[in-house]
Amino acid sequence: MQGLGQLHERLAAAFGRHTAHHDGERHSDAAAGRTGHTSSQTQHNRVHHRLLSWWLGGLGVVAGSLLVIVTQAGGPLLVSTGLGVAALSFIVLLATLSAARPRRFSKPPRGVSSAWSKGAALFADIHDALGDIAVTRNMDRRIVGANETFRRLTGRLNPEGLTCEEIGIAFRPGPAPHRFEVEISTPEGQRIYFWRDIITRDPANGQLLLQSIARDVTEERLTAQAREDARQKAEYNSAAKSRLLATVSHEIRTPLSGILGMTHLLTETRLTQEQQNYLTGIRQSGYALTQLVEDLLDFSTIEVGRFHLRPRAESLRKLLESVVEMLAHRAHDKGIEIGATVSSDLPELMSFDPARLRQVLFNVIGNAVKFTQTGGVFVRASLQANEVLISVTDTGPGMTEEEQNRIFGEFEQGGTAMEKSSGTGLGLSISARIIREFGGSLTVSSEKGTGSEFSIRFPTDIPEESRASRNGVLVGSVVLLLAPIGAARMAISETITTLGGDCHLVTDGASAHEMLLAMTARGYRPTDIIVDHRMSAEFAEHLADRAEIAALGLRKIFLVNPEERNAHPLDLFDAWLIRPLREQSLIDVLRGRMRGMEKRDALNDNQPGFSISIPDAGIQGGLRILLAEDDPINAMLIRAMLEKAGHAVQHVEHFETLLDCALSEGSVRPDIVISDLSMPGGDGIDMLGRLRGHERRLDIPPVPIIVLTADKRDESRRQVLLNGANRVMVKPVDPIRLLTEVQAVAALSARRAEAR
Repeated sequence: MQGLGQLHERLAAAFGRHTAHHDGERHSDAAAGRTGHTSSQTQHNRVHHRLLSWWLGGLGVVAGSLLVIVTQAGGPLLVSTGLGVAALSFIVLLATLSAARPRRFSKPPRGVSSAWSKGAALFADIHDALGDIAVTRNMDRRIVGANETFRRLTGRLNPEGLTCEEIGIAFRPGPAPHRFEVEISTPEGQRIYFWRDIITRDPANGQLLLQSIARDVTEERLTAQAREDARQKAEYNSAAKSRLLATVSHEIRTPLSGILGMTHLLTETRLTQEQQNYLTGIRQSGYALTQLVEDLLDFSTIEVGRFHLRPRAESLRKLLESVVEMLAHRAHDKGIEIGATVSSDLPELMSFDPARLRQVLFNVIGNAVKFTQTGGVFVRASLQANEVLISVTDTGPGMTEEEQNRIFGEFEQGGTAMEKSSGTGLGLSISARIIREFGGSLTVSSEKGTGSEFSIRFPTDIPEESRASRNGVLVGSVVLLLAPIGAARMAISETITTLGGDCHLVTDGASAHEMLLAMTARGYRPTDIIVDHRMSAEFAEHLADRAEIAALGLRKIFLVNPEERNAHPLDLFDAWLIRPLREQSLIDVLRGRMRGMEKRDALNDNQPGFSISIPDAGIQGGLRILLAEDDPINAMLIRAMLEKAGHAVQHVEHFETLLDCALSEGSVRPDIVISDLSMPGGDGIDMLGRLRGHERRLDIPPVPIIVLTADKRDESRRQVLLNGANRVMVKPVDPIRLLTEVQAVAALSARRAEAR
């Protein structure tokens, strides 16, 4: 439409200059006639004009014809010249005759000169050919001329003297001055036109006129409206899908919490081995269903574009170690190994989103553990240029090229029917999308029958102060590692080497004995020997009671799985380590700063099902806890856990009752409130705000609140915390974590009370 307006302006300007020139010439000729002082230049112009008119009127055709006849004997060149002149004159003659056709504007409107009217007719014909409306109005908005298109569309053959409003044309303000959207009832139905006005001046009498053009934009507007309707519908459907998933998540998580919690309580009772096996199957199915809910929610979040990274400075090494530890229980149950090592050139702190990277690592490494039946899974992290590379190598069945091409698709799975039934096919797809948000990639390389290697790459910014290398931490340590071939041995060996130590590998006691003696003979003194628990018999037979080995003064270190640490005697060893190995634990033991096993908190971090038992009764015992839960199964579960831990529990099922009990005075006021976010009697977030407001008005200390919710969204969590909650826990609730949070919140509340 901008191009149309510019064309309109240029035509109007040219029209004004043309008419002004001819009118000025006539006016000057008339003045010269009246005064008798016509200049020689004016006489020359008149002669020139008459000759040009005669030539264009037909003289050129005759002259060209005569020229052809006379010059026939003159050769082909003169004949061609004559034909060209004749043809050109004939074309101009036709154009002159066509321009002389009568038009609607041939009768000039009152007050408008005939010269201007002829220019307007030409202007109208141009827009007729384009299918546009062209209208001329005076400053009173009354029509003084219009083209055929306007007359046909409005049904007014003689619109002169009327306004557009009187004809029934509706104007709506457009995006800029002198631009409008116009609705016209036409024989083809209601149409929408883009209308533009330009103010011009009649060069004959100086009268101001409105020259208007309009183009049909009905189809464009309908298309734009259809796009807008489609966008709104898509947004509505997206919001509806999010609401549906949130509702389904809540409705599934609530019974899941009851199922998993009750199975946990059952494991604390006396059961036969057969019953224990059945309970294990129930719990595994429950965790699989929980993972399905998590995957669907993550997939929905990415699909609707509400996925955002929240990077901060974190230790990649610690994150990787915690994920490997969480998955070690699964690997050891299957009889396979799992290990990880982090190159010394990776700094301790880097900027990334730890929660999302943990999710990716858990999916990729967990996928490797799931499909590996023999051998093990080895994870290696290193720095390449400014990119972090994390490779996950397994000894599983491998994949064909066709399986590799579709492994990152939604709901795609490999493996046997049994393996497929234990997952959703969304984990790798979500992981690939998350890594793309990191600016990196997730790829796979595999051969059928030889295992697979997944590679996670993403760029990172490393501050200069964090670039200090750890490659000299174990300089001087010479370690003999007695362990079977596998991922665990490889992880320990590479970790010692990357930290500057020297590691020698042996697979049996006799070889270890020979190597130690050979090293001593060469003057190469070993400092430590690490013995895998699976090689304890070999160590006892070949090394433990040998005087020549004892004379070396080796520090003897025992490496054991966490679930088997109480099944082996430790009296033959000076220190011990837990497999999979933490780097800092290895450093502390080899440097003599630690003798025993460290506490493995990571076994319970963010993953249900890895706890062994509920802590003994008496953890912050004697607390008065107000439990607000409307689901009877979950209420019974949480109450049983809390009472077993030595707490007194009061149960309510309504928000109003919760407020009354939480605001009680004296000794009946609870020490802690544990509340579901969705209960009868109102909204949970509103309840939190009301409770905190009442506490401020009554000038009483705020009661600690732990909120249980099935809504995992970050914005929901922030709203709950901003409105006064102390902790937010997502269902299904792990019993150990709930009791730990109760203890932490109670301790913090007690310290604040003492400070007041």
